[in-house]
Amino acid sequence: MNTNNNNQDLLINPQQTQIPQPDPYSHLPHPVQPGPSPHPHPQTRRPRGFAATAAAAASSDNTSAVSSPNASGKGKREREKEKERTKLRERHRRAITSRMLTGLRQYGNFPLPARADMNDVLAALAREAGWTVETDGTTYRQSPPPSHTGSFGVRPVESPLLKHCAVKECQPSVLRIDESLSPGSLDSMVISERENSRNEKYTSTSPINSVIECLDADQLIQDVHSGMHQNDFTENSYVPVYVMLAQNGFINNCCQLIDPEGVRQELSHMKSLDVDGVVVECWWGVVEAWSPQKYAWSGYRELFNIILEFKLKLQVAMAFHEYGGTDSGDVLISLPQWVLEIGKDNQDIFFTDREGRRNTECLSWGIDKERVLKGRTGIEVYFDFMRSFRTEFNDLFTEGLITAIEIGLGPSGELKYPSFSERIGWRYPGIGEFQCYDKYSQQNLRKAAKLRGHSFWARGPDNAGQYNSRPHETGFFCERGDYDSYFGRFFLHWYSQSLIDHADNVLSLASFAFEDTKIIIKVPAVYWWYRTASHAAELTAGYYNPTNQDGYSPVFEVLKKHSVIMKFVCSGLQVSGFEKDEALVDPEGLSWQVLNSAWDRGLTVAGVNMLACYDREGYRRVVEMAKPRNDPDHHHFSFFVYQQPSALAQGTICFPELDYFIKCMHGEITGDLVS
Repeated sequence: MNTNNNNQDLLINPQQTQIPQPDPYSHLPHPVQPGPSPHPHPQTRRPRGFAATAAAAASSDNTSAVSSPNASGKGKREREKEKERTKLRERHRRAITSRMLTGLRQYGNFPLPARADMNDVLAALAREAGWTVETDGTTYRQSPPPSHTGSFGVRPVESPLLKHCAVKECQPSVLRIDESLSPGSLDSMVISERENSRNEKYTSTSPINSVIECLDADQLIQDVHSGMHQNDFTENSYVPVYVMLAQNGFINNCCQLIDPEGVRQELSHMKSLDVDGVVVECWWGVVEAWSPQKYAWSGYRELFNIILEFKLKLQVAMAFHEYGGTDSGDVLISLPQWVLEIGKDNQDIFFTDREGRRNTECLSWGIDKERVLKGRTGIEVYFDFMRSFRTEFNDLFTEGLITAIEIGLGPSGELKYPSFSERIGWRYPGIGEFQCYDKYSQQNLRKAAKLRGHSFWARGPDNAGQYNSRPHETGFFCERGDYDSYFGRFFLHWYSQSLIDHADNVLSLASFAFEDTKIIIKVPAVYWWYRTASHAAELTAGYYNPTNQDGYSPVFEVLKKHSVIMKFVCSGLQVSGFEKDEALVDPEGLSWQVLNSAWDRGLTVAGVNMLACYDREGYRRVVEMAKPRNDPDHHHFSFFVYQQPSALAQGTICFPELDYFIKCMHGEITGDLVS
């Protein structure tokens, strides 16, 4: 029910509000008044909604002294009838809205939400017309048009629809509205226009009516589709591309730059590829390696000065995790030695699985607020490191060389639990294991269970399998398994909430340390077992995202709270049919959910590739993810980070394809990417 319109009824028709009016003809003899007509005057509208209630109440008050007790009952029945009529009108309106939305989705290719309302439709139409519509409803053009017409400065657009209208001499007019009018005045104008809908001039000059008269449905659909294909955003948007420097080899464990010429050679390769900037990881285990709050930045200072010589932009990642040490022969960058010494006496500072195996990739989130690190909490340790970096390189922030800071929130710098540790024995596509059995996490679980009123729920599931189990092999993750039981839902919510709380706690201090600097958070792509009901691998990683639950929205709400950039790990690798059947993977489905969930919440989105050398087809898939085709909202990545499988200076097997990929991201190459 539209309360604004009904309030306007009270203002437009004073008689309906029972306000006494002076009679200018009271001095004349009164003619005999005819009886009440069964049909109201066509110009008089029956009050509805609040107006009807007010009129009925006023009438009841005026006649209460002389009316019989049955009058009150009659008024009540009239109000009940009016409620029923209002329900019927609302159902009719919803049916029309549903058919409109169906038509726009089916024939107009509008990606409207499942429960779209008229605001969604208006926003989609406005964006299709070239306007920018923000989440709060603010609407504007990206740049002012060269010429202005009318009160709103609308640029005359030669649309395919109006071309057809011109053939039949249709001349839609522009409704001019005074910008100084209040919302109430605008409502009055809308009501007045609706009441004057019989006016022939108004109906003949309505743009919507003119289009419908001039075009049949097939022609309208054809023009809409052709217009959308002409606005292919993939071909004309510029997405900056950054390249991540080699994970190791330039800075040793004493924070010294050991190969300046190798750095220059690699940066020279990057300049030849026309990249926009580089990403450098600052390792906690290198800078604060030996003593608490003793930071060594000398090697990074030399490295940043060389990058400055090449005039490349710089993003820096605060790496609070371990790197390397696998069978690949990579150099191991561990956590700081003084932290590992604490871990020898108190192994519960590390993530722990059900069998009691410790994972030293990063610190457990259970100690975020526990003073077990030489008198400091985990959060305080991260903050002191970030504050030291900001102070040390203040000049580079001031000069604008450092454009963004990425905050590591878990293993590999990604916001996830270390559920897939190859060192412990995990192999793809195993479901992984829950990492919540250190004593601090268990204390938090007991508190949550007690608060829930079921203290016996203070435990992890005992039928969740092993690292390399398949969902159907477990009682917890199988179809209709315990993951969807009362206990399962409680445990998974607590487990995922711990991940969200960790992100919230760290970002609160990161926003303070890096004020006025863009902050980036990396979100993983756990796409295996995505086509099962439980999404087991996502659950162990900390994302409560089964088929009946959206596990990414709560995470993105926290990221939106801190105005950070969400960097998503993109899979451009070809998935074989065997892998689809064996691991029930769906990287496209996962990417679609994650990206759209982030964009729907107004997050800025970026991308990063997995550590692999892609072919041209793989790059094509990444480009289409970064710049979706035919997206009416023109969503695209704010930037993309390319991770090298090996240093470009040492081997250029990916060089031609990477060069082609960068040109596509910059919009220099148009057309089909698989040429």
